[in-house]
Amino acid sequence: MNRNYSRLLVPVGVVGILMLLIVPVPAPMLDVLIIINILLALVILLTTMFAKKPLDFSVFPSLLLAATLFRLGLNVASTRLVLGDAYAGQVIAAFGQITVGGSIVIGAVVFLILVVIQFIVVTKGAERVAEVGARFTLDAMPGKQMAIDADLNAGLITEEQARARRAEVAAEADFYGAMDGASKFVKGDAIAGIVIIIINVVGGIALGMAQRGMELGDAVNTYTLLTIGDGLVTQIPALLMAVATGMIVTRSNAENDLGTTASAQLGQSRTALQIAGAAAIVMACIPGMPILPFVLTGGLLIFTAQRIKAADAARADALEAITPPSPASDTTEELIEQMRVHPLEILLAPDLVDLVSGAGNDLLGRVKALRRKLALELGIIVPPVRTRDSVELAASEYVIRVAGVEAGRGSAPRGTVLALGDGLEGLAGTPTVEPVFGLPGRWVPNELRHSAEVAGATVIDRVSVLVTHLSRVITDNAARLLTREDVRQLTEGVKRINPAAVEELTPSPLSLAEVQRVLQNLLSEEVAITDLSRIYEAIALRARASTDPEALTEAARAAVAPAIVASHASDRTLRVIMLDPLFEQQLLESLRPSDAGSQLLVEPSRLEGFLDEVRSAVERAGSGAGDHTAAIVCAPALRPAMRRLIAAQAGGTPVLSYQEVSSASVAIETVGVVRGARPVHDQAAPAAIAVGQAGSPSGSPSGSPASVLG
Repeated sequence: MNRNYSRLLVPVGVVGILMLLIVPVPAPMLDVLIIINILLALVILLTTMFAKKPLDFSVFPSLLLAATLFRLGLNVASTRLVLGDAYAGQVIAAFGQITVGGSIVIGAVVFLILVVIQFIVVTKGAERVAEVGARFTLDAMPGKQMAIDADLNAGLITEEQARARRAEVAAEADFYGAMDGASKFVKGDAIAGIVIIIINVVGGIALGMAQRGMELGDAVNTYTLLTIGDGLVTQIPALLMAVATGMIVTRSNAENDLGTTASAQLGQSRTALQIAGAAAIVMACIPGMPILPFVLTGGLLIFTAQRIKAADAARADALEAITPPSPASDTTEELIEQMRVHPLEILLAPDLVDLVSGAGNDLLGRVKALRRKLALELGIIVPPVRTRDSVELAASEYVIRVAGVEAGRGSAPRGTVLALGDGLEGLAGTPTVEPVFGLPGRWVPNELRHSAEVAGATVIDRVSVLVTHLSRVITDNAARLLTREDVRQLTEGVKRINPAAVEELTPSPLSLAEVQRVLQNLLSEEVAITDLSRIYEAIALRARASTDPEALTEAARAAVAPAIVASHASDRTLRVIMLDPLFEQQLLESLRPSDAGSQLLVEPSRLEGFLDEVRSAVERAGSGAGDHTAAIVCAPALRPAMRRLIAAQAGGTPVLSYQEVSSASVAIETVGVVRGARPVHDQAAPAAIAVGQAGSPSGSPSGSPASVLG
């Protein structure tokens, strides 16, 4: 029942305000409404002081509009009584008598001072603060949303917490936007109050002399008294509402209310209070100054400073008494924490710290966004990136570490941008090589950015260079970054949407470690594991016949083959380098299993000729291919060993199987054929040489002159 009454309170109040504008109000009822108006403004002001953050009083903009309409309705009702009856109730008369104090001039001056305080000082300032707060809040909204998404992706918050934070950010933006408009109501209310006062004075004197036969002096005294009283009973609540508006828009999020926060922060410096108290006592010694007020004020400040000092000392003693001495294990834990190897780390030279804390740079925000982007592209949980400075680095240098080992190094001189392109020799700057794609460039001063763009160069800021480098490092080392715990979390995520795939896979027939190895094999070939459900179904089916990691990896690749082929295609066309059928058959016959995976046994001279042909074919196919180089296509059984060989010799050239290519709906364009029939040397090596994954010599399994490829 009480809830129903609360729902009807505002609509009934709005109807009542409408009645004030139309129906005449008796003077006794007007007294009650004026008192309600004053107390309502006081309650709103006190509520803003006790609110810990602006959103705790989110109804304030609407309440401000309703209170303003209520106050204007009272102005209309009081004006009707002042002009019609020359009497507007006891409250208005009392306010007029007290303010005037026997002199109309004094009353008018006091009233004008109140108007100036409200209109020029409080209202104008509150309007400006609300406008700036709304603009800054709206500008910061995308960054806050990205920070929430980054925390969610990092596992720092749950989905429910992220949803609540997003709702709070949206509510905060709506609140400040509403306050920007509501502050205009306060300004308009102040202007309307001034206009109504002028109308009451001029109209009252004219009516008093014309209709009531008053003398000029009597009319001036009577209507000026009533007008000042009417103005005060409306301007004082208006002033309180203006102060409340300024209070709510300047209130920042805090753990305590305004009074507690202000007293705590004003008393945080004993020295400041002692100096202020001493200054007050010194000012009492100035000739002509009242001694007692200054001495009392100064003594009170010094006494307060001493009480704060005593309270701090007692708190420190109590804390020391209840805090046990740090055990030796704490030191061990600290050492262990310092010894811990971070998965990802960025070391910055001291002069590059501005990338993190300087104005206009947002390295940490960009890194958070990059983690989310790579997580969606690769399907892995990218670990948090630790950023710190290092005095061991040369000026302008940065180092990217993976598991404590340097994986990338570059430079980003302060006050410069990276210009990539030809014909930059005429620009001042330092020549360099772009760390990701190896493109020649030049670090040019920020002032020459426009000149570099005019010269046709691609201009990149320092943060973008570092973030792009970090992205390449993470992609290249995705397999190392995938931990057992990450696999467990990913598996639990799959289990929620496809429990059958997980139940058939782990813990039997495959353990979590074996699943991790398969996923690492995929990532090492830059195959995204986003479609985990399909991957798990494929390897679960294959695991019934064999738990060999190579066979499981090939089964997983076959499951996501269309996505693999699409990532290497351009305009739905896949450029491929084929193997000569006869040579491919020879390679298949030389295929041998091993603990490190399948390997190829061929003559060393033929091996060198084959690799030369591959490199030449890749270079020819790469010219004019844009971002997509050609892929080598071979038999499914041959692909793993061929991939291990090509990865070490031809960089990032992908190796696909016929089965994978045929499963994708793309056009095939053959851009080269590798025959492998031309040996580089006329004679084969007389001794058996085994070239494994690391290229280390070992005995040939067959005892004949051969090389182990893969």
